[in-house]
Amino acid sequence: MILTDETCDKLCAAAREKSREIGIDISFAISDENGLPRVYRRYGEALALSITLVPGKAYTAAVTQCTTKDVASAAAEGAPLMAIQTNDPRITLVAGGYPLFANGKIAGGIGIGGGTEEQDCEIAEYVVSTFENLTC
Repeated sequence: MILTDETCDKLCAAAREKSREIGIDISFAISDENGLPRVYRRYGEALALSITLVPGKAYTAAVTQCTTKDVASAAAEGAPLMAIQTNDPRITLVAGGYPLFANGKIAGGIGIGGGTEEQDCEIAEYVVSTFENLTC
């Protein structure tokens, strides 16, 4: 298992560190390669809506092996995955979900919520970078 408890703890710390640097409270979730929950954290006074969104972001990123922003584009009217979320209500089309890859294979997904789209994505990219450094 790549997403050990220790690795998850380090990813939580990275998410918290970056969110503090930006100056926002976030919710953070990690799922395994099948989209099953590994970790959920709500830091400070993170938006209540983020509590339900971030596990879905982590799930979506893991099972689609794409960012949730990319899935949203592919799910738009007339796009190849149009209405995918109607077939699986756990699919979340809100930016802030990123897949985690190790050795070219999906290892899991993360979800960040609580800030703007740009802030959530900045934090997620920092966490992905941390994960890549841990698994190299």
